[in-house]
Amino acid sequence: MSLTCRSLIVESIDKVLLNVSFENQKSYAIIGQSGSGKSLTLKAFLGMLPDNLKFSLQIDCDYKLQRGKTVSIVPQNPFTALSPLTKIKKQFFIQEEEIIRYMELVGLDKDLIYRFPSELSGGQLQRVIIAMALCVRPKLLLLDEPTTALDKESKNGILKLIKELQKLDNFDMLFVTHDISTVENLCQRVGILKEGRILEDGDMKEVLNNPKNSYTRELILSGFEKRAFRK
Repeated sequence: MSLTCRSLIVESIDKVLLNVSFENQKSYAIIGQSGSGKSLTLKAFLGMLPDNLKFSLQIDCDYKLQRGKTVSIVPQNPFTALSPLTKIKKQFFIQEEEIIRYMELVGLDKDLIYRFPSELSGGQLQRVIIAMALCVRPKLLLLDEPTTALDKESKNGILKLIKELQKLDNFDMLFVTHDISTVENLCQRVGILKEGRILEDGDMKEVLNNPKNSYTRELILSGFEKRAFRK
């Protein structure tokens, strides 16, 4: 069974910040502007919301959400995700032979584990982060705009890698982004998020080819550029 979010509600004292539901079907993309609720969604799945927020999460899946066990995340910026003063090897919490196996799985030379993060490129660092996220064999992989800080070549390589790894390990995937080009060939379904609500949800190709919501149509016509995201 793939993860289905029947209800996710996040509230502050005076208002509802997020109220969404969606069916994952192995790979689901949430597209929205800054402040639309993408980060709140990921933090809720990780159990990392601030104490001043109240939330309820009702899901259907065959596993319990446990950060660092059944749920892992690949963050947006690989340059700030690792300790700059610690060699790569020391930032994994598994045996060296397992580290090497996962480094090779993501297409990196094993000798890179003896280097500091500053000695690696952005694309290499993001592959290290993916290796770290996968080494716990998660059931759900969260991706927070993981290619934003990368050049086009590195971005394409990372997206291809994620697609291959999902086929290999069969994890569910929730990918949040503002850029449709990163997910249109990666995720099966998509939700368009605005101000804490999913305005349109469905099969990726169906939504792109036959959008039902005026906001979605506007985004498609604009090429999903940042300037299209306005209140």
